[in-house]
Amino acid sequence: MTYLLVLAACVLLTLPLERGARVYRRTRRLVMTLLPVVLVFVTWDLLAVRAGHWSFDADQLLGPAIGGLPLEELLFFLVVPVCVLLTFETVRRWRER
Repeated sequence: MTYLLVLAACVLLTLPLERGARVYRRTRRLVMTLLPVVLVFVTWDLLAVRAGHWSFDADQLLGPAIGGLPLEELLFFLVVPVCVLLTFETVRRWRER
């Protein structure tokens, strides 16, 4: 549950940045930003798990998995890049002032 709480905190802490950054409102740009990140790192994770280099402790996870990866891990690859993008856009706009 800790993993999900950290992800939720990331979303909640960066959500106010949307007001100026307008990341969520530019859906195409958001998808084009997330797509390569998700593809590369989900593939990397899947290969590492299958090779035995990486594993997930079932006692630390909620249980649901999609495509062989825990839900929390997949959410990480969506939440963290969005939070980074929100922060980047906010700083960029602030510097342009």
